[in-house]
Amino acid sequence: MPEDKEPKKEDEKKDVIPLPVDDEPVVTHHSIEVNGEPFHYTVTAGMMPLRDETGELEAGIFYMAYSKVSGFKDLVPDSKRPLMFSFNGGPGSSSVWLHLGAVGPKRVRLQDDGALPPPPYELVDNPHTWLEHTDLVFIDPVGTGYSRPAKKDGGEKYWGLKGDIESIGEFIRLFLTRSERWSSPLFLVGESYGTTRAAGLSGYLIEQGIAFNGIVLVSSILNLQTARFNKGNDLPYILFLPTYTATAWYHKKLRGSRSLSASLKQVEDFASGEYMLALAKGNNLRPAERKSVVKKLAKFTGLSTEYVDNTDLRINIHMFCKELLRSQKRTVGRLDSRFKGIDANAAEARPEVDPSMTGILPPYTAMLNDYVRRVLGFKSDLYYRIFAEGKLHEKWDWGKASEGHPDTSEALRSALTRNPFMRVFVANGYYDLATPYFATKYTLSHLGLDPSLKGNLSTGYYEAGHMMYINTDELVRLKTDVSAFIGKALAPRSA
Repeated sequence: MPEDKEPKKEDEKKDVIPLPVDDEPVVTHHSIEVNGEPFHYTVTAGMMPLRDETGELEAGIFYMAYSKVSGFKDLVPDSKRPLMFSFNGGPGSSSVWLHLGAVGPKRVRLQDDGALPPPPYELVDNPHTWLEHTDLVFIDPVGTGYSRPAKKDGGEKYWGLKGDIESIGEFIRLFLTRSERWSSPLFLVGESYGTTRAAGLSGYLIEQGIAFNGIVLVSSILNLQTARFNKGNDLPYILFLPTYTATAWYHKKLRGSRSLSASLKQVEDFASGEYMLALAKGNNLRPAERKSVVKKLAKFTGLSTEYVDNTDLRINIHMFCKELLRSQKRTVGRLDSRFKGIDANAAEARPEVDPSMTGILPPYTAMLNDYVRRVLGFKSDLYYRIFAEGKLHEKWDWGKASEGHPDTSEALRSALTRNPFMRVFVANGYYDLATPYFATKYTLSHLGLDPSLKGNLSTGYYEAGHMMYINTDELVRLKTDVSAFIGKALAPRSA
């Protein structure tokens, strides 16, 4: 019988991904003009190690941290200054969108309405950066950006609701420790699935002794029941309807000359009243009632009564994006329904691509790669993953939540109850068909929050899509709203 052979060290190394976790972070110094004055800051780009209980490396998380400094002679950050952690969604997206779109001191130049510009692309100063009010840390979750598991099969631990929250929570703990920022006022900003993560983190970290002054939720989705068009779940049909109306209004498919605000008021009343009741009745809906609902749905969506009737009063997002402008052989975007797309086959049932994503992916990808290596000096031949490899969101482990609809709104309610000084601001785009604004309204009104805490919540609405900040005018409005929010969150309050 042959002897068992120990694996060769060379074979073991093949399974290990080299991560620069032991390298010193790269620190660079910069300045821009904010409010007509020079604004000095440092950027630290590095890899934070995540280790198990025995100290073995399990993953590295890439981050870019910004700190305001007095000038090039005084480069020591103020440990008492507010500190905000930022991440995007997916799940499986890097932090690039908020980083180079709205929050950081540099932004990708698009056309004023957010449309794709001609290449080559350009990175410009962002005088509306949130760095004016708070230091910033942009986090790439494991599998995105340069962040990687230490072993090729080691990512599954992080690719799920629980593991994702725990790993980002551990990153935050380590960053506070290594940067000596435990005494700083703390904030979170998340976008899309990043809002799911932020809400979960608020509940998870307060149990670890880390409490936040404020959380910004950009294009929020906390309860996935509001966005899953599953059989038997009629809620999304109701909650997406006002965004269908906004989209039809924008593309001049609504009859009449109502303003956007007037149109949305009418459709919200219909959606939460007559339409909700009609769907609840199912096959018990009387023919006359059905005819009335069909007519109103057609009016509010810009679709034909015949089409609405054939959908059984239930229009899902992909049907709407394809059908609204079918006569023009055009589709509308999911992330931003202001934008039009052209499909190879206009007769298909659903869009070929999302034109609002294809319009921003090339410039953000090019400018992030140029910025990190050339400007920030972080040299790596690793592929910077704007999105994780494969369809990670389809493989995501929702844990026990997979038995129903994942929901982190309870974690947010719990955190607000335990920390009544925390404030939450939610930013919503009227043309966002990924996380519709009316679904956010529904979720917030169903938090079960004690009446004494309702003043801790505030919202903002913008005439753009999921990434409302790609529109120059809405970028300015968002900064103004967030500035006011941070000011309120830091204002002295009694218990």
